[in-house]
Amino acid sequence: MSNQAKLELDGKTYNLPVVSGTEDEKAVDVSALRATTGYITLDEGYGNTGACQSKITFIDGEKGILRYRGIPIEELADKSSFIESAYLIIYGHLPTSAELNTFSDLLTSNQNLHEDMKYHFESFPSSSHPMAILSAMINAASCYYPDLMQGDRGHFDEHAARLISQVRTIAAFSYRKSVGKPIIYPKNNYKFTANFLHMLFSDPYDDYEIKPEVARALDLIFLLHADHEQNCSTSTVRMVASSQANMYASCSAGVCALWGPLHGGANQAVVEMLKEIHASGDDGSKFITAAKDKTSGKKLMGFGHRVYKNHDPRAKIIKKACDEVLVALKIDDPLLNIAIKLEEAALKDSYFVERKLYPNVDFYSGIIMRALSIPVEMFTVLFAIGRMPGWIANYKEIADDPKGRICRPRQVYVGQPLNAYVPISKRK
Repeated sequence: MSNQAKLELDGKTYNLPVVSGTEDEKAVDVSALRATTGYITLDEGYGNTGACQSKITFIDGEKGILRYRGIPIEELADKSSFIESAYLIIYGHLPTSAELNTFSDLLTSNQNLHEDMKYHFESFPSSSHPMAILSAMINAASCYYPDLMQGDRGHFDEHAARLISQVRTIAAFSYRKSVGKPIIYPKNNYKFTANFLHMLFSDPYDDYEIKPEVARALDLIFLLHADHEQNCSTSTVRMVASSQANMYASCSAGVCALWGPLHGGANQAVVEMLKEIHASGDDGSKFITAAKDKTSGKKLMGFGHRVYKNHDPRAKIIKKACDEVLVALKIDDPLLNIAIKLEEAALKDSYFVERKLYPNVDFYSGIIMRALSIPVEMFTVLFAIGRMPGWIANYKEIADDPKGRICRPRQVYVGQPLNAYVPISKRK
């Protein structure tokens, strides 16, 4: 295959380099297009634009493949943990025992927020959305580390561990603030996910009982969401990082992008759909019929995926954990019964099967978080906790690139041509 593409414009032929990835992905390099031809490419939504070359995550949406640093997500879900996978994503290799212990110690030693941060929490109204607090508090936390604010990357390991660890502390504190409950501090003897559950649900004199199935399911949710190539929030992190903004500012921007309902709100939309079905007195049967009618306006949330055209590889993994949690907690929730009915229909009904509208990771993660009594407004926050290693890894790729330059997309202007200022007295 030729390593060049030919482009004909205005009677001239231009040769454009073809770049190949390690998985034989092909891209036409148009980085010199404007300088050479005077043209730019137009690709609204960047659906066909490769904004970078990255070594972190590989996705093949047609085949349902997801790999972190080359390792299939199925293997990591079965054999690894969120923290070990976080190390893999950030540093590019599975840690040795010594490296994992050092990383874990860094997480533990940096999990507490500066005490003055409590005053920031008190300034938010009780009605504040936890994602708003999370983004603001990540930015606020950076103020307490002068070397970070001055762009000193000599302490990258510590700052990365601190951000991964403190994001769940901020998230838990945000939730406690929103429901008027006292803040619960982390415990050094708890592992990452168990500690988050403790801070979320314990009371000052009554520790939350942490069931192994529950901790494992939530750890799996974090692991499965740890990175997902160049999605909206990750691209945002890279965009901000390209300006040499610090790690906290870059990841705070990622939180804001994730907050959008078209990105991080999918699992929340699943539960809201289930509530709507239940409120109508339906067991799911009528909704399934309506979802097949394009004029009904009803849509199955948590089914199908923009990237995965066959199946979401994370869905099969998390379904097993979902089933185990429901059994362990002996849940009897009418919404979960509706979810099971929708799942059965999507896997068996020819309408959904032919269109490959299979349940995705958001469908099952929403069910699990509902079963754990995690409030709906916290769903996207948990997504952010899981995605933090991927954001940090992408930040690191940008910061480590000696040839990196600030991201600056072009546009095709379609506004007014040359115009003149009209004094206000003469305007109609």
